[in-house]
Amino acid sequence: MITYLEAIREAQAKALADDPRVYIYGQDVGQFGGAFKATKGLAKEFPGRVLDSPISEDAIIGSAIGAAIEGMRPIVEMQFADFSTVGFNQIVNQAATLHWRTQVPCPITIRLPSGGTAGAGPFHSQSMEALYAHYPGLIVMTPATVEDAYSMLLEAVAIDDPVIFCEHKYLYYHLKAESLPTEAVPTGKARIARQGRDATIVTYSAMLHESLACAEELATEGWETEVIDLRSIKPLDTDTILASVARTGRLLAVGEAWPWGGVTAEVIARVVTDGFALLDAPPMRLNAKDTPVPYHPNLWGTHRPTAKTIAVALRRLLSA
Repeated sequence: MITYLEAIREAQAKALADDPRVYIYGQDVGQFGGAFKATKGLAKEFPGRVLDSPISEDAIIGSAIGAAIEGMRPIVEMQFADFSTVGFNQIVNQAATLHWRTQVPCPITIRLPSGGTAGAGPFHSQSMEALYAHYPGLIVMTPATVEDAYSMLLEAVAIDDPVIFCEHKYLYYHLKAESLPTEAVPTGKARIARQGRDATIVTYSAMLHESLACAEELATEGWETEVIDLRSIKPLDTDTILASVARTGRLLAVGEAWPWGGVTAEVIARVVTDGFALLDAPPMRLNAKDTPVPYHPNLWGTHRPTAKTIAVALRRLLSA
């Protein structure tokens, strides 16, 4: 069995082995192996290519952009997604616009350990994907499975555009697979994780697993729920979403991030704009509460959507 975290480590090892232009840069990624051990052992295996950085996200990303301009393909690790805002200017004003301004590609991959875990609190639990998806020029990946964590990270390194790779911390050790994939669905194509006829749940990252658990629970009541894993939110696979809603007539968008201006809002806006006639009931969304992420594990457990709260929302949708 291989964990979600091990898949990320294996993808980085393969990228380093396959392409001498690839290197890893970040705080404590070398000798220590990263805050979550996503680079454990790689500095020894690839001397001089897994480099510890100063505690300056602005400098880390800025230097990676410069290296990419000169032909390298850096993988940048932010210790937590939350800290990427310190380098926000470099990401959205430099990396995202570089090719548009100069026709020079910017092949950098920025790994963001995202989402909440019990006791992590407001500074180490944020989901930043919608923030970066707002800016043209950035690709935003949100892998929800071990297989996608591996294959999408390899794809991210190979892409000539800057990629924000949102890997969920809760999945690091909670998710396992039998083996690594040899084939992969390309970024920008959603996956139907569960087929159904009565309602569609559109989700991504860790909320995929809460949504699947909800769908299994409602199946005992006779409801068959289709669950779509977006896989990436920029680009967003609107066609797969609309095709599913055409079959079910009902939509619930689920995300761990805050509700205002987020991925769930974008999903609903696209369905209402491009597929309003397909709906048999008003679409719904379910997100984290619009508050900073709490420290206490009990409060954290009620802050984000769970299989139980998704089921409550879905029953309301099915009765509409």
